[in-house]
Amino acid sequence: MNFMRTAAAAVSAVFLALASPTALAQNFLPGVTYDPAIPTIESVLGKPSGERITPAADVVRYFRELQKAAPDRIKVTTYAKSWQGRELVYAVISSPKNIAGLDSFSLDMKALADPRRTSQAAANAIIARAPGSVWLAHGVHGDEISSADASMMTAYHLLAAKDDPVVAGILANTMVFIDPVQNPDGRDRFVNGFYDTTGLVPSGSAIAAERNQPWPGGRFNHYLFDMNRDWLSITQPETKGRIAIYQDWFPLVFVDLHEMGSNSSYFFSPEADPYNPDIIQSQRDSLKMIGRNNAKWFDRFGFSYFTREVYDAFYPGYGAAWPLFHGSIGTTYEQASARGLLVRKSDGTDMSYQDTVRHHFTSSIATLETMSANREKLLRDFYAYRASAIDEGRKGSVRSYVIPPQQDQSTADRLAKLLSQHGIEVSRATATIRACRKTYPAGSYTVSLAQPAGRLARTVMEPQVNLDKTFMAEQERRRAKDLEAELYDVTAWSLPLMFNVTTDRCADEPTGALAPFTMDTPTPPTFANPDATYGFLAPWGSTAAVRLLSSALREGIDVSSSDFAFTHEGQSYPSGTLIFRKSATPDLAAKLQRLAADAGASVVGVNDSWITQGPSFGSEKVVPHKAPRVAIAWDRPVSPTSAGNLRFVVERQLGYPVTPVRVASLGADELSQFDVLILPDGNYGAVLGDGAAIKGWTERGGVLIAIGSASNFVADPKTGLSSIRRENAVRKDKADKKEDDKAAVPGTEFTTATDLLAAEMPLEEEPDASPGALVKAIPDTDHWLAAGLKPSLNVLMTGNDIFTPARRDAGVNVISFAGPGELVTSGYLWDETKRQLAFKPFVVVEPKGRGELIVFTQNPTVRAYLDGLNVLLANAIFRGAAHANPPR
Repeated sequence: MNFMRTAAAAVSAVFLALASPTALAQNFLPGVTYDPAIPTIESVLGKPSGERITPAADVVRYFRELQKAAPDRIKVTTYAKSWQGRELVYAVISSPKNIAGLDSFSLDMKALADPRRTSQAAANAIIARAPGSVWLAHGVHGDEISSADASMMTAYHLLAAKDDPVVAGILANTMVFIDPVQNPDGRDRFVNGFYDTTGLVPSGSAIAAERNQPWPGGRFNHYLFDMNRDWLSITQPETKGRIAIYQDWFPLVFVDLHEMGSNSSYFFSPEADPYNPDIIQSQRDSLKMIGRNNAKWFDRFGFSYFTREVYDAFYPGYGAAWPLFHGSIGTTYEQASARGLLVRKSDGTDMSYQDTVRHHFTSSIATLETMSANREKLLRDFYAYRASAIDEGRKGSVRSYVIPPQQDQSTADRLAKLLSQHGIEVSRATATIRACRKTYPAGSYTVSLAQPAGRLARTVMEPQVNLDKTFMAEQERRRAKDLEAELYDVTAWSLPLMFNVTTDRCADEPTGALAPFTMDTPTPPTFANPDATYGFLAPWGSTAAVRLLSSALREGIDVSSSDFAFTHEGQSYPSGTLIFRKSATPDLAAKLQRLAADAGASVVGVNDSWITQGPSFGSEKVVPHKAPRVAIAWDRPVSPTSAGNLRFVVERQLGYPVTPVRVASLGADELSQFDVLILPDGNYGAVLGDGAAIKGWTERGGVLIAIGSASNFVADPKTGLSSIRRENAVRKDKADKKEDDKAAVPGTEFTTATDLLAAEMPLEEEPDASPGALVKAIPDTDHWLAAGLKPSLNVLMTGNDIFTPARRDAGVNVISFAGPGELVTSGYLWDETKRQLAFKPFVVVEPKGRGELIVFTQNPTVRAYLDGLNVLLANAIFRGAAHANPPR
């Protein structure tokens, strides 16, 4: 009761201090007066900023009202819609002169962005006349709530403040772009959950229901993506919209405003080590410059902050990192979260939601002031970055990349379009070309590094981006003492490797017939011999072929596939090739042409079924496909991102519907309504116990697919589902030692500090967690699960799960990791992990009665950017269902 009274008093005191419509702003910046013609947040939404957590639609509504009040100084534009149909907007705020010249400003920035067509003299003229620009991006994580409310306060202050020289300078010299709610679906999920549980007064207790979100939480969008990591693969509509509008304006500074743990303070630039090597010194200097001015403002108000810790600048797929590779200054701001209207911190102090709003507002104004004072420098640096990228591309040991036509052409096409979406220039050969001292056929894609976005192209295309050696030596030192590695995200992200697309690195520029290629350039598939008399074949091994199978099954078209490769009329077809018989489906040719065009799949008509090598179409090695009913485990204890990413890949990339089923319902008889059950990452033992119901369902003919950490559940001896077991770390020096329960033990002598470290090591411990590296895996092509796969795959190894192989009498290790010498294809993996992971299983198949258990020891759908594993996942779902034998 005392705590509740204290909390209520703390909140009431803040509210009373901010009673008038403009009191909050005046309290933030004493001495500033405000124009009553500009509507306050309270006059539009009924509450002043920070008194409530504002729903996404209300945030947008307020910006629309600001535009009505000051149309000459603010313009609001819709740039995307979320999966759930919510509007995403951005506002531009500046002086009437600058707003009137918005179109010209966009043209000027695009001209500066391409030094090949803009001479230094022309650039100087643009730099002399153009305003600077700052993009303030708010709330990409929907439960990081304060920034959206701060965005309204920032906009109000810029439009309503009178006789404020700071604001006057900002508006004269700066285009201020405000994206107020980057993740409206996640924000509203959080807001609804909060107000479902809040009471008479806000509670700051760490265990209060209002501050503990129900699954999946508000952090994620509809498909439960962490959209701060989606800037690399650009899969979500929200990210697609942001990527496109960035290239309309090329803002000089891009700030992504976040929240972090409640017991912290505030983070702003400069970032922590390591830095990506394609972030140049002038950008690092500008980050320090921005941070110094932020610090001045925070010191003015007595706000605590920190820099150079935790949040590094190595991975290019963050919202704050990606713009750096286009030449902008991208940075992250992190505010300790109230995760509600009030939080009691561990030191006993209270922090209100209004405090957090004020901090984000303050850093925003400080950053805008830095831009206003350094407009010319930052414009000049942007132009110089783009020019130097071209120069580097002309001189480097790698000057271009070539993507030749290949088996999974649809994924190669997807990679080329993705690169174009990033703003990277791509060309396609219209006839044979020369590069890498050889000839490439028409249809090959090329990427030159001698382009303004050359550094971005290099960082996403190169197989290896090296970490600083001094930094990694420090990480190894820390690891020896069991201290956490200072790596915030993965160390590998090469798009060609993750897509498993053959890409050649060339020391020269391609020559020959090349045409510009963009994400809108059509890539039509082939449909050969549509008048075939027997049927049609669709070669397996591409995501497009998977989409064709998905749509064919959904439309009830009869289809089968071969477990092995075969030859028909001199043409070789890979294992898994789809076989459509005209006799089984009326009007088959017209249906397939439509479906193949939608899927992007190539199809060949055949006039007979005569096979000269491999199994005939009537062989038992050719299996009929049914439309499997697919369920995915949902709700606690499932990892939200794992479940959402997996569902997205199956539904949106493979084109097949899945049904989410709450884990608590997996023991119900209704599970028999499904043929395939996918367990994403999660700690299932706590809910499912020994898994008897799932085991029985599998033995009766179900296909159980365990993904990532769900492998621990099926590998637990308590469930009896799998024969594989999770391994502890290898500790050879402890092999013959045991814990001694005697009061005194034999003495030892240490001659070095290393002896002490060795003695401190536990007798048993888990392997050290991998921060994220791409590793090679080798399929066993004799197994049906490997149908259509390439000779090697690339898997993102994260965490520390390493499993024993399946025994031959229990199952098949269909895909195993490569040996230690060739295991790592990109990134950094600890040496001990490298040796222990070598030859261990990535995918195991174990028959269970009439059903099949398929175990992925690493997640094949993480962030939906391992496109090179899509066919493998499809094999598990569709070919797994075809090989199971449920009772009819």
